[in-house]
Amino acid sequence: MTQEIEVQSEVTGTVWKVLATQGQRLAEGDTIAVLESMKMEIPVECPFAGTIRKLLVSEGQAVAEGAVLAVIERD
Repeated sequence: MTQEIEVQSEVTGTVWKVLATQGQRLAEGDTIAVLESMKMEIPVECPFAGTIRKLLVSEGQAVAEGAVLAVIERD
């Protein structure tokens, strides 16, 4: 049985850079994307080792706090 977890934005801001791709395997702590909020860059990190099943944002997109950015399947 697989476990999929939604990775959410901790802040309201703009997606400055997307560093991961759908289907990519990531280690715990790898950066999925970087958000820009109030002139600060906030990395969004993978909470555990797994594979990105859905990447729901693109560069330049505005996101609200709590918005789902990606869905990760735990290894």
